Amino acid sequence: MAVIPMWKCDRDNSMFENKKDADAHDKELELGSAFSQLLEQIIPDVDEKKSEEFGLFLARHKNQIVQACKGKPDALEALLTEQH
Repeated sequence: MAVIPMWKCDRDNSMFENKKDADAHDKELELGSAFSQLLEQIIPDVDEKKSEEFGLFLARHKNQIVQACKGKPDALEALLTEQH
């Protein structure tokens, strides 16, 4: 029997076959959590589940968000059509 090393993300119990992917996933979840906390601080009555979804969405699409913030709002067009 072969032994396969696995890495587990303690935030959501996801399992990964390599440390690089596990670390990247953990960083994405951490960024998503920070976005969620920011949204909940700015809009106190926001639904917690929706806040988490939005935070993860921003974290997963951070490259497009950064491009838009650098003056290329058309980088968000693909995200808008993707969500409909």
